[in-house]
Amino acid sequence: MDNLVLVAKERKEAGKAVAKKLRNVGRLPAVMYNSKGEAVMLDVDEGEFTKLWKIATPTTLLTLDVEGKKSLVFIKDTEYDIKTDKNLHVDFHVIDESKKLKRPIKVQVTGNPVGVREGGVFESGIKEIQIECLPKDLPVRLVVDASDLTLGSEMFVKDIKLPKGVKVLSDNDAMVACVRTMQ
Repeated sequence: MDNLVLVAKERKEAGKAVAKKLRNVGRLPAVMYNSKGEAVMLDVDEGEFTKLWKIATPTTLLTLDVEGKKSLVFIKDTEYDIKTDKNLHVDFHVIDESKKLKRPIKVQVTGNPVGVREGGVFESGIKEIQIECLPKDLPVRLVVDASDLTLGSEMFVKDIKLPKGVKVLSDNDAMVACVRTMQ
């Protein structure tokens, strides 16, 4: 998912009527917030945004091209209409590439544990952890292999092999996965 780019246009008008007009022509109202909380009103192509939104995770970085000026952003929030299956509004947050980020990241457990093949029961623990790193080091998810878990063994956050530059902020003793004996 490297280098996802979304083109945006700056807009001056706000309000429900303006938002409705934009949506009627396939544009999605948006706001881009900088680190100082200042907002710039934008609109983006609804179809292009939806394509990106469907593959984005909370750690996906996008390049937002606003009339030639490019910014690295996260999708901060979306307003979604379940009846029409469409996004109604999106907020972007600009990232400073030189500053570390604190973000939640999914932990994906893979493998068929030895202990399960020996009759044990697999239990998963936490599904995500909080990490800190520079934007360039931000992983999409952490994949951990539970194949070596034996009966009665556990895997903790401290056992996860992290990519270079990534620091865990969550409890290192939180359980990620274990294999329990049948009772």
